[in-house]
Amino acid sequence: MYAVIATGGKQYRVSEGDIIRVEKLGAEAGEKVTFDQVLAVGGDGFKAGEDVKGATVEAEVIRNGRDRKVIVYKYKPKTGYHKKNGHRQYYTAVKISKING
Repeated sequence: MYAVIATGGKQYRVSEGDIIRVEKLGAEAGEKVTFDQVLAVGGDGFKAGEDVKGATVEAEVIRNGRDRKVIVYKYKPKTGYHKKNGHRQYYTAVKISKING
């Protein structure tokens, strides 16, 4: 069985036991979180839209962290314009424990 959930402006296809990295959630390691924005549920049959209105996905927070650094480099030729910037995105790693739907 799998589900498609939406969190942090992105969509993820998850199954029970999967470990995924999502945008930072306000939860500490060991806490349980529930994703209620379920877009589709599949497995024996496929359900979407009104059929998954009450579906939820339960997960456990494994850790919070920061991703690898992404270098942003801006350059315009012939003008001497250079700008270098870096960014490290915060994430929360969660393990999917149960799909209700």
